[in-house]
Amino acid sequence: MTNKDILLASRDQSLKAFLMKSIKQNGGWVNAHMHADRAFTITRESFDIYQKQTLIEKWDTLDRIKAAMTEEDYYRHFSMAVERMIEQGVSAMGSFVDIDPIAQERAIKGALRARAVYKNDIVIKLVNQTLKGVIDKEARYWFDKGADMVDIIGGLPRRDERDHGPGMGLVHLDVLMQTGKRLGKMVHVHVDQFNSPEEIETEQLTDKTIEHDMHGKVVAIHSISITAHDFAYRQKLYQKMKEAKMMVIACPFAWIDSPRREDHGPTRNSLTPVDELSTAGIPVAIGTDNISDYMLPFSTGNMWEELKLLVTGCRYTDLDNVIKVATQNGRLVLGL
Repeated sequence: MTNKDILLASRDQSLKAFLMKSIKQNGGWVNAHMHADRAFTITRESFDIYQKQTLIEKWDTLDRIKAAMTEEDYYRHFSMAVERMIEQGVSAMGSFVDIDPIAQERAIKGALRARAVYKNDIVIKLVNQTLKGVIDKEARYWFDKGADMVDIIGGLPRRDERDHGPGMGLVHLDVLMQTGKRLGKMVHVHVDQFNSPEEIETEQLTDKTIEHDMHGKVVAIHSISITAHDFAYRQKLYQKMKEAKMMVIACPFAWIDSPRREDHGPTRNSLTPVDELSTAGIPVAIGTDNISDYMLPFSTGNMWEELKLLVTGCRYTDLDNVIKVATQNGRLVLGL
Protein backbone atom coordinates (compact mmCIF):
# COMPACT_ATOMS: atom_id res chain seq x y z
CA MET A 1 0.00 0.00 0.00
CA THR A 2 1.12 3.55 -0.66
CA ASN A 3 1.26 6.10 2.15
CA LYS A 4 -1.90 7.66 0.79
CA ASP A 5 -3.69 4.30 0.79
CA ILE A 6 -2.66 3.71 4.40
CA LEU A 7 -4.04 7.09 5.45
CA LEU A 8 -7.30 6.56 3.61
CA ALA A 9 -7.75 3.09 5.06
CA SER A 10 -7.04 4.17 8.64
CA ARG A 11 -8.96 7.44 8.69
CA ASP A 12 -12.19 5.85 9.93
CA GLN A 13 -10.70 2.67 11.34
CA SER A 14 -8.59 3.65 14.31
CA LEU A 15 -7.64 1.00 16.82
CA LYS A 16 -10.21 2.41 19.23
CA ALA A 17 -12.92 2.15 16.58
CA PHE A 18 -11.84 -1.41 15.81
CA LEU A 19 -11.93 -2.43 19.46
CA MET A 20 -15.22 -0.70 20.20
CA LYS A 21 -16.86 -2.37 17.21
CA SER A 22 -15.41 -5.75 18.14
CA ILE A 23 -16.55 -5.41 21.76
CA LYS A 24 -20.09 -4.67 20.59
CA GLN A 25 -19.99 -7.64 18.22
CA ASN A 26 -18.90 -9.86 21.10
CA GLY A 27 -21.86 -9.07 23.30
CA GLY A 28 -20.88 -5.69 24.69
CA TRP A 29 -18.74 -4.54 27.59
CA VAL A 30 -18.76 -6.40 30.89
CA ASN A 31 -17.88 -4.42 34.02
CA ALA A 32 -16.78 -7.32 36.19
CA HIS A 33 -16.14 -5.39 39.40
CA MET A 34 -17.57 -2.21 40.87
CA HIS A 35 -19.10 -0.75 44.04
CA ALA A 36 -22.29 0.73 42.62
CA ASP A 37 -23.90 1.36 46.00
CA ARG A 38 -21.23 3.97 46.81
CA ALA A 39 -21.07 5.55 43.35
CA PHE A 40 -21.16 9.36 43.11
CA THR A 41 -20.89 9.95 46.87
CA ILE A 42 -17.76 12.15 46.92
CA THR A 43 -18.28 15.90 47.38
CA ARG A 44 -16.00 18.92 47.46
CA GLU A 45 -16.53 19.10 51.21
CA SER A 46 -15.46 15.48 51.74
CA PHE A 47 -12.56 15.50 49.27
CA ASP A 48 -10.07 15.95 52.11
CA ILE A 49 -10.69 12.31 53.06
CA TYR A 50 -9.17 11.22 49.77
CA GLN A 51 -6.33 13.69 50.22
CA LYS A 52 -5.33 12.70 53.73
CA GLN A 53 -6.31 9.09 54.38
CA THR A 54 -4.97 5.72 53.28
CA LEU A 55 -7.23 3.01 51.91
CA ILE A 56 -7.22 1.16 55.23
CA GLU A 57 -8.17 4.32 57.13
CA LYS A 58 -11.02 4.91 54.68
CA TRP A 59 -12.46 1.48 55.48
CA ASP A 60 -13.57 2.95 58.80
CA THR A 61 -14.28 6.50 57.59
CA LEU A 62 -16.84 5.06 55.15
CA ASP A 63 -18.99 4.21 58.16
CA ARG A 64 -19.98 7.86 58.37
CA ILE A 65 -21.53 8.03 54.93
CA LYS A 66 -22.94 4.49 55.07
CA ALA A 67 -24.73 5.23 58.33
CA ALA A 68 -26.32 8.33 56.81
CA MET A 69 -27.65 6.59 53.69
CA THR A 70 -31.19 5.29 53.56
CA GLU A 71 -32.41 2.46 51.34
CA GLU A 72 -33.72 5.14 48.97
CA ASP A 73 -30.26 6.77 48.86
CA TYR A 74 -28.63 3.45 48.05
CA TYR A 75 -31.20 2.76 45.35
CA ARG A 76 -30.58 6.15 43.77
CA HIS A 77 -26.79 5.89 43.77
CA PHE A 78 -26.83 2.29 42.55
CA SER A 79 -29.22 3.31 39.75
CA MET A 80 -26.95 6.19 38.72
CA ALA A 81 -24.08 3.73 38.34
CA VAL A 82 -26.22 1.28 36.38
CA GLU A 83 -27.36 3.99 33.98
CA ARG A 84 -23.72 5.01 33.50
CA MET A 85 -23.02 1.44 32.39
CA ILE A 86 -26.05 1.14 30.12
CA GLU A 87 -25.21 4.33 28.24
CA GLN A 88 -21.81 2.84 27.35
CA GLY A 89 -23.21 -0.41 26.06
CA VAL A 90 -22.30 -2.53 29.07
CA SER A 91 -24.31 -5.76 28.87
CA ALA A 92 -23.44 -7.17 32.30
CA MET A 93 -21.95 -5.91 35.54
CA GLY A 94 -20.89 -7.32 38.88
CA SER A 95 -21.20 -5.08 41.90
CA PHE A 96 -20.09 -5.54 45.48
CA VAL A 97 -22.65 -4.23 47.97
CA ASP A 98 -22.03 -3.32 51.61
CA ILE A 99 -23.89 -5.74 53.89
CA ASP A 100 -22.50 -5.19 57.38
CA PRO A 101 -23.35 -3.81 60.83
CA ILE A 102 -23.41 -0.27 59.43
CA ALA A 103 -25.25 -0.61 56.11
CA GLN A 104 -27.23 -3.63 57.31
CA GLU A 105 -29.80 -4.52 54.60
CA ARG A 106 -30.34 -1.01 53.25
CA ALA A 107 -27.74 -1.18 50.48
CA ILE A 108 -28.64 -4.66 49.26
CA LYS A 109 -32.36 -3.86 49.24
CA GLY A 110 -31.65 -0.74 47.20
CA ALA A 111 -29.47 -2.78 44.81
CA LEU A 112 -32.14 -5.47 44.39
CA ARG A 113 -34.72 -2.79 43.60
CA ALA A 114 -32.43 -1.30 40.97
CA ARG A 115 -31.73 -4.69 39.43
CA ALA A 116 -35.47 -5.30 39.05
CA VAL A 117 -35.96 -1.91 37.37
CA TYR A 118 -33.14 -2.42 34.84
CA LYS A 119 -33.53 -6.16 34.29
CA ASN A 120 -34.36 -5.73 30.60
CA ASP A 121 -31.37 -3.49 29.96
CA ILE A 122 -28.43 -5.11 31.74
CA VAL A 123 -27.51 -8.26 33.66
CA ILE A 124 -26.50 -7.46 37.25
CA LYS A 125 -24.69 -9.88 39.54
CA LEU A 126 -24.48 -8.88 43.21
CA VAL A 127 -21.61 -9.66 45.60
CA ASN A 128 -21.48 -9.07 49.36
CA GLN A 129 -18.73 -6.71 50.46
CA THR A 130 -17.06 -7.82 53.71
CA LEU A 131 -15.63 -4.46 54.72
CA LYS A 132 -15.99 -5.45 58.39
CA GLY A 133 -14.47 -8.88 57.89
CA VAL A 134 -16.02 -12.21 58.81
CA ILE A 135 -14.39 -12.97 62.19
CA ASP A 136 -16.11 -10.48 64.49
CA LYS A 137 -19.41 -11.92 65.75
CA GLU A 138 -21.64 -9.12 64.46
CA ALA A 139 -19.74 -8.89 61.16
CA ARG A 140 -20.14 -12.65 60.70
CA TYR A 141 -23.88 -12.38 61.29
CA TRP A 142 -24.21 -9.87 58.47
CA PHE A 143 -21.83 -11.84 56.24
CA ASP A 144 -23.96 -14.96 56.58
CA LYS A 145 -27.16 -12.99 56.04
CA GLY A 146 -25.69 -11.28 52.99
CA ALA A 147 -24.35 -14.52 51.53
CA ASP A 148 -27.92 -15.76 51.11
CA MET A 149 -29.00 -12.54 49.35
CA VAL A 150 -26.30 -12.25 46.68
CA ASP A 151 -25.16 -14.19 43.62
CA ILE A 152 -21.45 -14.31 44.47
CA ILE A 153 -19.58 -14.44 47.79
CA GLY A 154 -17.21 -11.50 48.32
CA GLY A 155 -14.12 -11.20 50.49
CA LEU A 156 -11.47 -8.86 51.89
CA PRO A 157 -8.99 -10.93 53.95
CA ARG A 158 -6.79 -7.93 54.73
CA ARG A 159 -9.54 -6.57 57.00
CA ASP A 160 -9.41 -9.50 59.40
CA GLU A 161 -5.63 -9.66 59.14
CA ARG A 162 -5.57 -6.03 60.30
CA ASP A 163 -8.16 -6.36 63.05
CA HIS A 164 -7.40 -9.79 64.48
CA GLY A 165 -3.74 -10.42 63.76
CA PRO A 166 -1.42 -12.50 61.57
CA GLY A 167 -3.01 -15.57 60.02
CA MET A 168 -6.58 -14.34 60.34
CA GLY A 169 -6.66 -13.46 56.65
CA LEU A 170 -6.32 -17.19 55.99
CA VAL A 171 -9.20 -17.89 58.38
CA HIS A 172 -11.20 -15.29 56.44
CA LEU A 173 -10.48 -17.19 53.22
CA ASP A 174 -11.59 -20.48 54.82
CA VAL A 175 -14.93 -18.90 55.72
CA LEU A 176 -15.38 -17.61 52.16
CA MET A 177 -14.58 -20.98 50.60
CA GLN A 178 -16.78 -22.94 52.97
CA THR A 179 -19.67 -20.56 52.36
CA GLY A 180 -19.24 -20.57 48.59
CA LYS A 181 -19.09 -24.34 48.51
CA ARG A 182 -22.11 -24.74 50.80
CA LEU A 183 -24.25 -22.35 48.75
CA GLY A 184 -22.90 -23.37 45.34
CA LYS A 185 -21.71 -19.82 44.60
CA MET A 186 -18.56 -18.33 43.12
CA VAL A 187 -16.14 -16.40 45.32
CA HIS A 188 -14.61 -12.99 44.46
CA VAL A 189 -11.80 -11.75 46.71
CA HIS A 190 -9.88 -8.46 46.98
CA VAL A 191 -6.19 -9.43 47.15
CA ASP A 192 -2.71 -7.95 46.71
CA GLN A 193 -3.90 -4.36 46.52
CA PHE A 194 -0.88 -2.48 47.84
CA ASN A 195 1.79 -3.16 45.19
CA SER A 196 4.12 -4.55 47.83
CA PRO A 197 6.53 -7.51 47.89
CA GLU A 198 5.26 -8.22 51.40
CA GLU A 199 1.90 -9.30 49.98
CA ILE A 200 1.31 -12.88 48.82
CA GLU A 201 -2.49 -12.87 49.00
CA THR A 202 -3.02 -14.10 45.44
CA GLU A 203 -0.92 -17.15 46.25
CA GLN A 204 -2.79 -17.67 49.52
CA LEU A 205 -6.12 -17.42 47.71
CA THR A 206 -4.91 -19.91 45.11
CA ASP A 207 -3.78 -22.36 47.81
CA LYS A 208 -7.13 -22.08 49.58
CA THR A 209 -8.96 -22.62 46.27
CA ILE A 210 -7.10 -25.90 45.79
CA GLU A 211 -7.46 -26.90 49.46
CA HIS A 212 -11.24 -26.46 49.38
CA ASP A 213 -11.61 -27.96 45.88
CA MET A 214 -13.11 -24.75 44.49
CA HIS A 215 -11.30 -25.01 41.17
CA GLY A 216 -12.76 -22.67 38.53
CA LYS A 217 -15.04 -20.89 41.01
CA VAL A 218 -12.69 -18.33 42.55
CA VAL A 219 -11.74 -14.91 41.21
CA ALA A 220 -8.94 -12.65 42.46
CA ILE A 221 -9.64 -8.91 42.28
CA HIS A 222 -6.62 -6.62 41.66
CA SER A 223 -3.60 -8.96 42.26
CA ILE A 224 -1.30 -5.98 41.75
CA SER A 225 1.44 -7.12 44.12
CA ILE A 226 2.25 -10.09 41.91
CA THR A 227 4.54 -7.78 39.93
CA ALA A 228 6.40 -6.73 43.07
CA HIS A 229 7.89 -10.25 43.15
CA ASP A 230 10.67 -11.61 40.96
CA PHE A 231 10.21 -13.46 37.69
CA ALA A 232 10.74 -16.94 39.15
CA TYR A 233 8.08 -16.38 41.83
CA ARG A 234 5.60 -15.06 39.28
CA GLN A 235 6.02 -18.01 36.94
CA LYS A 236 5.60 -20.50 39.77
CA LEU A 237 2.48 -18.65 40.94
CA TYR A 238 0.95 -18.65 37.45
CA GLN A 239 1.39 -22.42 37.20
CA LYS A 240 -0.40 -22.86 40.52
CA MET A 241 -3.19 -20.45 39.47
CA LYS A 242 -3.64 -22.40 36.26
CA GLU A 243 -4.01 -25.60 38.29
CA ALA A 244 -6.68 -23.95 40.45
CA LYS A 245 -8.43 -22.55 37.33
CA MET A 246 -8.20 -19.13 38.90
CA MET A 247 -9.51 -16.00 37.21
CA VAL A 248 -8.56 -12.37 37.80
CA ILE A 249 -10.30 -8.99 37.53
CA ALA A 250 -8.15 -5.94 36.78
CA CYS A 251 -9.33 -2.47 37.85
CA PRO A 252 -6.69 -0.20 36.27
CA PHE A 253 -7.61 3.21 37.64
CA ALA A 254 -8.12 1.82 41.14
CA TRP A 255 -4.41 1.84 41.95
CA ILE A 256 -2.79 4.05 39.36
CA ASP A 257 -2.65 6.73 42.08
CA SER A 258 -0.51 4.56 44.38
CA PRO A 259 1.92 6.77 46.33
CA ARG A 260 5.66 6.66 45.75
CA ARG A 261 7.47 4.16 47.94
CA GLU A 262 11.03 3.32 48.87
CA ASP A 263 10.93 -0.48 48.91
CA HIS A 264 12.94 -2.33 46.28
CA GLY A 265 11.82 -4.83 43.70
CA PRO A 266 11.24 -5.35 39.99
CA THR A 267 10.52 -2.19 37.99
CA ARG A 268 6.74 -2.10 37.78
CA ASN A 269 3.56 -0.04 37.79
CA SER A 270 0.42 -0.59 39.85
CA LEU A 271 -1.52 -2.52 37.21
CA THR A 272 -2.64 -6.13 37.19
CA PRO A 273 -0.15 -7.96 34.90
CA VAL A 274 -2.65 -8.86 32.18
CA ASP A 275 0.16 -9.61 29.74
CA GLU A 276 1.76 -12.31 31.88
CA LEU A 277 -1.50 -13.71 33.24
CA SER A 278 -3.05 -14.07 29.80
CA THR A 279 0.08 -15.66 28.38
CA ALA A 280 -0.07 -18.16 31.25
CA GLY A 281 -3.64 -19.05 30.30
CA ILE A 282 -5.36 -17.26 33.19
CA PRO A 283 -8.50 -15.34 32.16
CA VAL A 284 -8.44 -11.64 33.03
CA ALA A 285 -11.57 -9.47 33.05
CA ILE A 286 -11.87 -5.74 33.67
CA GLY A 287 -13.81 -3.58 36.12
CA THR A 288 -14.13 0.05 37.11
CA ASP A 289 -14.07 -0.56 40.87
CA ASN A 290 -15.23 2.60 42.69
CA ILE A 291 -16.88 5.43 40.80
CA SER A 292 -16.63 9.01 42.08
CA ASP A 293 -16.46 8.13 45.75
CA TYR A 294 -13.97 8.37 48.65
CA MET A 295 -11.77 5.71 47.08
CA LEU A 296 -11.67 7.02 43.50
CA PRO A 297 -13.04 10.56 43.35
CA PHE A 298 -11.99 11.18 39.74
CA SER A 299 -13.24 7.92 38.24
CA THR A 300 -16.28 8.31 36.02
CA GLY A 301 -16.79 4.62 35.34
CA ASN A 302 -15.58 4.92 31.75
CA MET A 303 -14.94 1.41 30.41
CA TRP A 304 -12.86 2.56 27.46
CA GLU A 305 -10.55 4.59 29.68
CA GLU A 306 -10.07 1.58 31.95
CA LEU A 307 -9.24 -0.71 29.04
CA LYS A 308 -6.95 1.86 27.44
CA LEU A 309 -4.99 2.27 30.66
CA LEU A 310 -4.63 -1.48 31.14
CA VAL A 311 -3.50 -2.13 27.58
CA THR A 312 -1.14 0.83 27.46
CA GLY A 313 0.27 0.39 30.95
CA CYS A 314 1.00 -3.29 30.40
CA ARG A 315 2.02 -2.76 26.77
CA TYR A 316 -0.40 -5.55 25.96
CA THR A 317 -0.79 -5.92 22.21
CA ASP A 318 -2.79 -9.14 21.79
CA LEU A 319 -5.91 -7.41 20.48
CA ASP A 320 -7.93 -10.61 20.18
CA ASN A 321 -7.45 -11.24 23.88
CA VAL A 322 -8.00 -7.56 24.72
CA ILE A 323 -11.50 -8.02 23.29
CA LYS A 324 -11.98 -11.08 25.51
CA VAL A 325 -10.84 -9.07 28.56
CA ALA A 326 -13.62 -6.56 27.86
CA THR A 327 -16.32 -9.10 27.04
CA GLN A 328 -16.06 -12.88 27.21
CA ASN A 329 -13.80 -13.05 30.26
CA GLY A 330 -16.13 -10.73 32.15
CA ARG A 331 -19.02 -13.09 31.59
CA LEU A 332 -16.80 -15.97 32.68
CA VAL A 333 -15.83 -14.42 36.03
CA LEU A 334 -19.47 -13.54 36.72
CA GLY A 335 -20.59 -17.08 36.03
CA LEU A 336 -22.66 -16.11 32.99
